Amino acid sequence: IGVGLVGFGLFFLLFGILLYFDSVLLAFGNLLFLSGLVFIIGLRRTFTFFFQRPKLKGTSFFFGGLVVVLMRWPILGMLLEAYGFISLFR
Repeated sequence: IGVGLVGFGLFFLLFGILLYFDSVLLAFGNLLFLSGLVFIIGLRRTFTFFFQRPKLKGTSFFFGGLVVVLMRWPILGMLLEAYGFISLFR
């Protein structure tokens, strides 16, 4: 279930970007991706991954970008999410 959710999340993210940053598709893709991540590695490990002390800056940018996308500013939100994603996984 988790791999399917992550796959659909990535599909919706890509499709939302291809359709000129459609905010509904991007928000749906983000939510599917995060829920799939929780199904794959578990709730506790997901929480500890995102809220480690050295990763708080990346986490705040990632979730801040998610909130901005949900508020229907998709380009700014995706830029914030991309910076947060890079900060989390470097």
